[in-house]
Amino acid sequence: MNLRTLRVFVEVVRQGGFTQAADVVSLTQSSVSKAVKALEVELGVPLLNRIGHKTELTAAGEIVYRRALVLLTEKNHLLAEIDALQELKGGTLRIGLPPVGCGVLFAKMFTEYRRRYPQVDIELIEHGGNRLREFLEAGTIDIAALLVSKDDAIAYQDVRNEPLVVVLQADHPLAGYHQLNFKDLHAEPFILFEEGFTLNQLILAACERRKVSPRITARSGQIDFIVDLVTAGLGVAFLPRMLATKHRHPGISLVPLNEPYTDWRIALAWRTGTQLPPAAIAWLELAKTLAPPQE
Repeated sequence: MNLRTLRVFVEVVRQGGFTQAADVVSLTQSSVSKAVKALEVELGVPLLNRIGHKTELTAAGEIVYRRALVLLTEKNHLLAEIDALQELKGGTLRIGLPPVGCGVLFAKMFTEYRRRYPQVDIELIEHGGNRLREFLEAGTIDIAALLVSKDDAIAYQDVRNEPLVVVLQADHPLAGYHQLNFKDLHAEPFILFEEGFTLNQLILAACERRKVSPRITARSGQIDFIVDLVTAGLGVAFLPRMLATKHRHPGISLVPLNEPYTDWRIALAWRTGTQLPPAAIAWLELAKTLAPPQE
């Protein structure tokens, strides 16, 4: 049973005959008769009593007609919802963002996205990169902002690439250096982000390459608090340059980190081979034009 056959049957009833229905559905009278007959054969019961040039519904025909109207109405609603989705008059943007750099990189995008697509719901999840990747792989979110890694299961659209800087207390003995590496910092206590933040992995992997075993004295998910801990003399921290510059104040010094493979390269990510919903595609297109310019 298909909806086209049901529509033919409904029009025969509405128009009061096969000839009239044929004009409405743009078929020959013979094709209309065959469609109704095929429906009767499929259901195993007669649906119409043919009396001369007129037709009347049987008891079974009454049931089929009533149900067919519901099905055809649902089909129209379905098509209307799909059209609305394609035109972004509805739907949901399911996106995951890390707390680090979220405001600087994406606040303007959210404002513009809401202005352009006010009827799209936004489901935002904030977590560290490791957890966001899990959500992405599980299909809980459609796109996430992640640090780029070698993973064939994930596709990326670059947003920003920033070198790391060392955040030190303003009067720290190393504050006057032009650049620092992890050999220079081997004796310094480290202040890192909370567990699950991908940025930690970049830092610790670089330390391992230098054969440096860092002493971690504190962790936090808040940049403001990390900078406050540095100011208080608890240790040194590492931030992407644009974020460190935003939080610069007289109590700290910023020195470029001279270590390979430690750039903070953040991108919008989605599962390879996934058919993204229109709301997510629209976000990716917007990000191409609104991402903060690279310095």
